[in-house]
Amino acid sequence: MAAELHPCSGKLIGLSNSNRTAQRNQPVQEFNHGLVLSREQLKDRDVFTVRIDKKVNSWSGSIEIGVTSLDPAGLDFPSSATGLKGGSWIVSGCSVLRDGRSVLEEYGRDLDQLSEGDRVGIQRSTHGELHLWVNGQDCGAAASGLPTGLWAVVDLYGKCTQVTVVSCEPPSLAERDTERETVEEREQEDEDEEEEVVVSDSGGGTGYTGSVNSPAGGGGARLGAVTGGMLTNDALLFHEKCGTLIKLSNNNKTAERRRPLDEFNNGVVMTNRPLRHNEMFEIRIDKLVDKWSGSIEIGVTTHNPNNLDYPATMTNLRSGTIMMSGCGILTNGKGTRREYCEFSLDELQEGDHIGLMHKASGALHFYINGIDQGVAAAQTPAIVYAVVDLYGMAVKVTIVHNHNHSDRLRRNNAIMRALSPDVGRPRPARSLTPDPDTPDRLLFHSNCGQKAAIISEGRTALRPHATDDFNHGVVLSGRPLHSNEVFQVRIDKMVDKWAGSIEIGVTTHNPAYLQLPSTMTNLRSGTWMMTGNGVMHNGTTILDEYGHNLDRLKAGDTVGVVRKEDGSLHFFVNGVAQGPAAWNVPPSVYAVVDLYGQAAQATIMDDVDLPTLPEDSSDGPTVMSPSSPCSVAGGNSANDLRFHQLHGTNAVITNGGRTALRQNCRSEFNDAIVISNRCLRDGELFEIVIQKMVDRWSGSIEAGVTAIRPEELEFPNTMTDIDYDTWMLSGTAIMQDGNTMRNNYGCDLDTLTTGSRIGMMRSATGDLHYYINGVDQGVACTGLPPEVYAVIDLYGQCVQVSITSSSGPQDNSLCTSNITESSFPIHSPVAGVAHRLHSKHGKNVVLLGEGCQAVRVGGYAHGIVFSAKELKTDELFEVKIDEVDDQWSGSLHMGLTTLAPPELPSCPMSGLSPSLTQLRSKVTWLLAGSEVRRNGLLQRQNYGASLDRLTVGNRVGVKRCSDDTMHVLIDGEDMGPAATAVAKNVYAVLDLYGRVTAVSIVSSSVLEDAGSVKAPSLSSDSCSEGEEDRTPVEGGEPALVPNTVMAFLENHGKNIQLSHENLTAARVSSYNQGLLVTAQPLPRQQLFQVLCIDRLNASWTSSLSLGVIGHSPDRLNFPSTACCLKRSVWLLQRDSVFHNSLKICENYGPNLDTCPEGTVLGLLVDGNSCLHLYVNGMDQGVAAQDIPTPCYPLIDLYGQCEQVTIVTNNVATVGGESVKARFQGDMEKADMVDGIKESVCWMPHPEVNPNKTCEYQALCSRFKDLLTLPDGYFNEDAKYNLCYCESCHKLRGDESYHKRGEPPRDYALPFGWCRFALRSEPHCDVSNSFKQWHIAYHGTSVGALRRTLDHAQLLSGTSSIFSVSPVKTEGPNGYSEPEENSSNSLPDRDREVPRVQLSPTMRYSGLEMFAPKVQFRDPRSHCCHQAQVGFQVCVRPGSYKVGPQTLGAIEPLDPRFSNTEIEWITKDQGGTLLYGLLIRVE
Repeated sequence: MAAELHPCSGKLIGLSNSNRTAQRNQPVQEFNHGLVLSREQLKDRDVFTVRIDKKVNSWSGSIEIGVTSLDPAGLDFPSSATGLKGGSWIVSGCSVLRDGRSVLEEYGRDLDQLSEGDRVGIQRSTHGELHLWVNGQDCGAAASGLPTGLWAVVDLYGKCTQVTVVSCEPPSLAERDTERETVEEREQEDEDEEEEVVVSDSGGGTGYTGSVNSPAGGGGARLGAVTGGMLTNDALLFHEKCGTLIKLSNNNKTAERRRPLDEFNNGVVMTNRPLRHNEMFEIRIDKLVDKWSGSIEIGVTTHNPNNLDYPATMTNLRSGTIMMSGCGILTNGKGTRREYCEFSLDELQEGDHIGLMHKASGALHFYINGIDQGVAAAQTPAIVYAVVDLYGMAVKVTIVHNHNHSDRLRRNNAIMRALSPDVGRPRPARSLTPDPDTPDRLLFHSNCGQKAAIISEGRTALRPHATDDFNHGVVLSGRPLHSNEVFQVRIDKMVDKWAGSIEIGVTTHNPAYLQLPSTMTNLRSGTWMMTGNGVMHNGTTILDEYGHNLDRLKAGDTVGVVRKEDGSLHFFVNGVAQGPAAWNVPPSVYAVVDLYGQAAQATIMDDVDLPTLPEDSSDGPTVMSPSSPCSVAGGNSANDLRFHQLHGTNAVITNGGRTALRQNCRSEFNDAIVISNRCLRDGELFEIVIQKMVDRWSGSIEAGVTAIRPEELEFPNTMTDIDYDTWMLSGTAIMQDGNTMRNNYGCDLDTLTTGSRIGMMRSATGDLHYYINGVDQGVACTGLPPEVYAVIDLYGQCVQVSITSSSGPQDNSLCTSNITESSFPIHSPVAGVAHRLHSKHGKNVVLLGEGCQAVRVGGYAHGIVFSAKELKTDELFEVKIDEVDDQWSGSLHMGLTTLAPPELPSCPMSGLSPSLTQLRSKVTWLLAGSEVRRNGLLQRQNYGASLDRLTVGNRVGVKRCSDDTMHVLIDGEDMGPAATAVAKNVYAVLDLYGRVTAVSIVSSSVLEDAGSVKAPSLSSDSCSEGEEDRTPVEGGEPALVPNTVMAFLENHGKNIQLSHENLTAARVSSYNQGLLVTAQPLPRQQLFQVLCIDRLNASWTSSLSLGVIGHSPDRLNFPSTACCLKRSVWLLQRDSVFHNSLKICENYGPNLDTCPEGTVLGLLVDGNSCLHLYVNGMDQGVAAQDIPTPCYPLIDLYGQCEQVTIVTNNVATVGGESVKARFQGDMEKADMVDGIKESVCWMPHPEVNPNKTCEYQALCSRFKDLLTLPDGYFNEDAKYNLCYCESCHKLRGDESYHKRGEPPRDYALPFGWCRFALRSEPHCDVSNSFKQWHIAYHGTSVGALRRTLDHAQLLSGTSSIFSVSPVKTEGPNGYSEPEENSSNSLPDRDREVPRVQLSPTMRYSGLEMFAPKVQFRDPRSHCCHQAQVGFQVCVRPGSYKVGPQTLGAIEPLDPRFSNTEIEWITKDQGGTLLYGLLIRVE
């Protein structure tokens, strides 16, 4: 057999070297579509061997190899080898899969761990067994019973990007002998190492005992002794009795919770037998879902699974049970250790391992990814079963029997040798306060990143292949730093290939036991790092603008870090102190250096004079330390208020003492009290702004004052637990010493949202005042002592706050509050709102307050109410729940309806359904609970937060957006599109059902963001006198601002040249280094002045990408491409959305690589901080959320795109006239139907045409050529051919539905199809027919095309629903189709009633029953595809009858058309006019 690859392969594969070498294109952007197969079938005993040539570190997973019985010549290649079915066996990692299902979990070598140069082969033995060969060694039988006639399969997946076939022949005898000797030597080596570790660790009792044998050559069963003498045939499995939602598989080694998106508990599983002493029970997390909070829990129990009545969650069990939950330990359901370890089970990812061991001493230990977390419980019963609770996010786990003991033993021995006394020679430490005891010299630890190496006796660290990899370069110090000891390194070598550079910091993790991440900022516990010019704690940015930018350092520069005795952390750049970066850093931290990106080599500096750290003062880089005393600068400093360094257990103080946050905010809701660093002066305002909230908990921030000094305060769980000298505001209650002294104070802290400001002030008379957004809420209490400290409790939903610049001494006038409420607008209902409810409503409803309030006065139903008027586009109709009655179940329903209330009967008792779900007289879209329904039929489940959970005070709103989607908002938060294809003329509809008995309107018919919807005039009459002098709220924007004129920033990629006053940017060389940003930030609700693609160069592949960046670009060091940016960047590339170089969304908008010259692109950040892409003026929907302020538009002129221009003559704003107008054809008045302009089906303007290089259109065109239809049937002008693939129709901004004819009737555009315009007959008045006739579609078979075109109209019998048999034959033109029983062969009685079936949507006419699929081979790619054909036709009004679908479908086939009206039948032979041939290719 020839050692070659088949020419048919995955879509990203490129073959070379006579088809012996395969490489995956775009290896950094894509991880799959890399399948290749052998050219010929394997012969028995032949080993098809490939060499791994190249790997990248961007992905997880690696090469996969196996065999398949599928012929590559006719194979529709899946994205990965595990997607192969129909007789395929694949080895992936250390698992074996058959037809995508796991048949063996632990087999042979782990393919993911192979390196460049390693060889891997696959073989079918003469006995039908599958064998894997790695570097000439047989890993044994992986499967048996394989058929003959198999092709070898290699998947260049994940890290593996290039392989070369090296041989395909039987193994030599020498190879087999060598393999047996190697296995025997390895077994003996492992036994020796096991003995060595057991001896060296005999006193600690933590080492493993026993042995694990390597796999036997030749495929024998892998027998081996495990700890405690347990044989693998007595392996731990899951017990057959388990939770009600658990499904066991893989011989009871895998457990999975069914219905994971509907249920979050009832997922408890236990082991089939008790644990033995020192026996490891370990599981691997296989699958997580992102819907729930909480995750997997694991532990032990004394309960026998045979006798146990399984609880919903294991923590409900009140006896004999110890569980690890989050990062704590629960015994019998009660917390016994809050912070057991630094890892939280809730933060683990798919692929992570969790283990536990019951020691002989009775101690219980947990293991995370093999790392012992220490003693969780000192004494446990002798007989315990392991238990796993698949709770919340955790869906699927698998027991891991192969714990890689040999690898761990080797690593332990290496660690012991590294920690021996001979590692380093004693040297005096570089310390600010020298220790009299001479410590060991600081060196790098030998355990370092995968791509790093330690040389020069531990003084120097480097990435040897720095031009090939940009990460995996983490190195740590060999011992912890002493207090005030400075760790400083010099950058020796840098490379120019990557973005980013050296990062430095400290960590609490011991390098001997740390599983080093790819970058240190990925570590989520015990780590502080300076990266760029920011500081990160546990992977989260805590300081954005701190000190010198490390990304701008050069070779020879130095960076350093020191932890002071007071727990503060400081960084140095070239010997210059950058100021305090963090506080409360624990002692015994290790120094960390991450040789990332450009940084390739660094050396520890020993004998260098370092400057002393400056004392904290207001003149330093950070103004004050949190520990500043009360008397600072004589008490006259107005900005010295900070948070004190002492605080609650879960609180973290950052940003120089100005910011406080609660860590583990989704697993902890209290223990986060923070207090001011000094007592408040009389008349001094202490004000904070809420920066972050979560929706997991009830309750929110609490604020007040206390006379207790921080040094004397034992911080409780919540501040309301203090029973002396403390005054707090909680919700609306004023509490003194934990007791409520007053209810219904002027504000409710539980209703505040992100951006709200809260202030506290003690007046000179001892009164306590609260301020909300600057407005005095009045006296809260009196008689306060003279010295009180401000207190903030970050409780429940409130996660992060910062002290504002408004804090400090205030004008006395504030005490009397002469500032009006309009000066600081608050989101609250106001009198005189413009929205009203219609007088027609359900019989149990009474309207109050001039139609602003609705009350249900009886029963639980008949509570439907409507908006008084139709809603405008993007107009929000919102109500607040006023009353609930808990005797009923169910809750409010809300949505949109085409039912006009004025058309209802005058008597409210007739004409309305009892509930909204039964309202079906007109099309109605509604949200009931969390289900979206259309005319009562379920369209979508788990849409968002359930309406059934709402209570008094919650707000619910609905709106119809410009893209014909319905959005529901809960408490102001947009839940996203609920329904599509919503009609334009709709009313808001509300059902006071079940619990909800009364609501009131809180919205206005004037859009909230009207000031930014249209470019406002500064002299607008709408401004009231009081508003003209309005002072902007701090951190916000003025209420009325003109559109900002944008231009490109002078700081840009090195290949960029700006012109035309920085409005035009061109890439002058190469294909990259074309990054540019705007000089001005992008205001909210303003469409970034449209970006026009001026020039494309077809010499390159790929094209422009664009997005926003969330930090100032002035000092940005631009990398070669935008995808290399990794901090606060949202990027739209191709049809995907990336955040910090990670893909977060696919199939968004059109593929930007296919945008032709003249395409207009735009960016907009809406009022909810959501990023939108506009293409030719059409909003493509939300691309990303939580966009920070400010943000700057970012463009990458990459590949084909060489020049762009910001268009300034049309500053488009949302809701205004956009550039879409220039892409509409010049239409007459007759073309305007119901305000919709038809621009895509009749004589499209040349500018509307899709990209001339659309690959899908070209593929459809090649299939049309195979049909050998005469050219005379088709329109000569190709511009009338339209592609409706996802990219093309989004580029044109096509709406899904249009109206046509007299009278007008809806039809759907044929998305997914490609239309080839047909030539009209000379006698037909095509223009008049097209405008006055209706549009419909007809699915047909390939065999009927020619006869239909010959007659120039649809004929009876051409519909394929009754005339197709499933037999397929291959024709001479390279395609095959079902044989057609021509109507000519039918008896006359079967042709008596000629009828043609049509439909206004191809979702019906394009079904396979009407348009059977045919198979064809693409003459260009030689790949096989399936195709369908149909016609777009004009139908004369009145010539057809509308009827129900005849396929028996239950679910709606098209959201716009009812199943009872989706099929049209015509018997009029002259009633149809062929307009276009439609082709769809899969």
